[in-house]
Amino acid sequence: MARGRRASRSAAPRVTISEQAGVRYLHFGTEWVQGAMRIARPFALELDYQKQMMAPLLFLPEPYRIVQLGLGAAALAKACWRALPDAEILVVELSAEVVDAARHWFKLPDSERLAVTLEDAEAFVAHPRRRGSADWLQVDLYDAAARGPVCDSVEFYRRCRALLAAPGVAAINLFGRGFESSFARIAEAFEDRAIVLPEAEAGNRIVLAFTGAPLELTFAQLYERASDIERRFRWPARRWVSGIKSCNGFEHEFAL
Repeated sequence: MARGRRASRSAAPRVTISEQAGVRYLHFGTEWVQGAMRIARPFALELDYQKQMMAPLLFLPEPYRIVQLGLGAAALAKACWRALPDAEILVVELSAEVVDAARHWFKLPDSERLAVTLEDAEAFVAHPRRRGSADWLQVDLYDAAARGPVCDSVEFYRRCRALLAAPGVAAINLFGRGFESSFARIAEAFEDRAIVLPEAEAGNRIVLAFTGAPLELTFAQLYERASDIERRFRWPARRWVSGIKSCNGFEHEFAL
């Protein structure tokens, strides 16, 4: 089962690696999967929830700058690096051991467009004006126990919102029993401009939250964009649109 990474003030995780049926997995000393890579296709997104984390493509298809909180097995970093060649990507990761594992075991590329900073994610978002704005923010912060996101306060999500440009979109990976309360905190921080995608195969729920001018799109437009995403990247984007419609009570247009 897939879980996100935690980057907090706690001790850095102990990294372990396993392989099964052609897939390499990252663990933090437990059975929980913190990332995965199909060895024969190192730049493909192997896990369902990671594909859903690319749903910002539906709304801001040409980001200039992407910030990711949590590196894990570098799946999102690699996907953005390859799919969006004009974007600059900054990954915030607490553990040097995780970065080393991503480079050695998971093919994290060495590129001027992809930077990794060793830093606590909560401290990073505390000073958004020093960091520069992001068009996309991808948040995947869990620890070895995977009970729920550690960075999960209204204040943390407000700081995430302050980091975003206008327009901007955040994709946040949630897992655990506290989904409803976590979603409520995100919605409060983003002034109720938050939606959720259907539950992924391993139980993850991806929340999208928005800044900037109100979005008004027909579902016909979203399906058209989704078809283009599927053609280019083979990610199930039309399923994302159908899930957005069914999970959030929308009918004929997306307005948020």
